[in-house]
Amino acid sequence: MKFTPTAILAMTGLLLFAAGCSSTVASINPAKYDKMSCQELNSELGDTATDISRTAIARGKVANTSVPNWLLGGERVKAAVANRETAKIERLQQQQQAIVAMRKQRCPSAQ
Repeated sequence: MKFTPTAILAMTGLLLFAAGCSSTVASINPAKYDKMSCQELNSELGDTATDISRTAIARGKVANTSVPNWLLGGERVKAAVANRETAKIERLQQQQQAIVAMRKQRCPSAQ
């Protein structure tokens, strides 16, 4: 498969767009977990775990992308996208820890 400069630039633009979209994660609000039932907490925990896995896979794909040497700034873009994905994973893990703490406190079956 041969890539033209236009195709490479389009792919770089897509990476930048994806990086911007993937960095939006709601702030962690432990108060919202106070009102959830055990079943809702379990569901939220599962959703968060799925998001962490999905983000880690995306980060791995970006990190393993081969950027041509002639594409100026390509490695920098790749590193920036990977760093954003890492930050998103860290926020999701904090959210997961808040859910687990609330679950331990409120749900006897979680212990």
